[in-house]
Amino acid sequence: MASPERFTHAGATLVAERRGNGPPVYVLVHGIGMGRTVFADLAKHLGDGETIALDLPGYGEAPEPPRVLTIERNADLVAAYLRARVTTPAVIVGHSMGAQVALEVAARHPGTVQGIVLVGPTVEPSARTAPRQLWRLLRDIAVEHPRVIALGTREYLRAGPRLRTKFRAMLVHRPEDVFARVDVPALVLRGEHDIVAPQAWCRRVAEGLPRGRLEEVEGHGHETMIRDAARAAGLIRGFARTT
Repeated sequence: MASPERFTHAGATLVAERRGNGPPVYVLVHGIGMGRTVFADLAKHLGDGETIALDLPGYGEAPEPPRVLTIERNADLVAAYLRARVTTPAVIVGHSMGAQVALEVAARHPGTVQGIVLVGPTVEPSARTAPRQLWRLLRDIAVEHPRVIALGTREYLRAGPRLRTKFRAMLVHRPEDVFARVDVPALVLRGEHDIVAPQAWCRRVAEGLPRGRLEEVEGHGHETMIRDAARAAGLIRGFARTT
């Protein structure tokens, strides 16, 4: 596995960690407060191609940009990286806030995308406030495995003092306005017990995407791709084979 690489475009820098050889190429985009390390177990089980796990600007090991990026600007940066460093359209796997980034990459830069996987997608319109999102996150974390809590705590601390502004950038984005513009295959993946991404919302996401479908992972919550990711990886690999 090569050392993580930095990529800078329009004044913002992401960090990418690559393993394996594609195709398919899986690009893993983390959620709010997280970073690429949360994908370690998922990347291990996506063994049929290349995985590229990202730190978005201001997360993980990626430096803070001069200004917090919008979801759209994050998507433009990811697409610029794909054009510069990846030779084939990729399967973009976005978790939580990363699902919003994946949506925008597919809508704004379809030539870079083979398909998208939206894992526990945010933000449901009826819960588009900081208190409601935080309450859902806390309820979900309360029943999670200690390993997930420890990893999440470390990554949230690394996300730094501008996390509140980053949270606001996530909340102002309206994914439901993007669905109709996404003309690539899409898998919506939800943990059976996910409080952050309720079943009704995930069904709405899948039905709103022209080529979307919904799958659930039994016995998991919002962090389905962090803990015991084999089942989620199997569904993602199967999806990639059909796109």
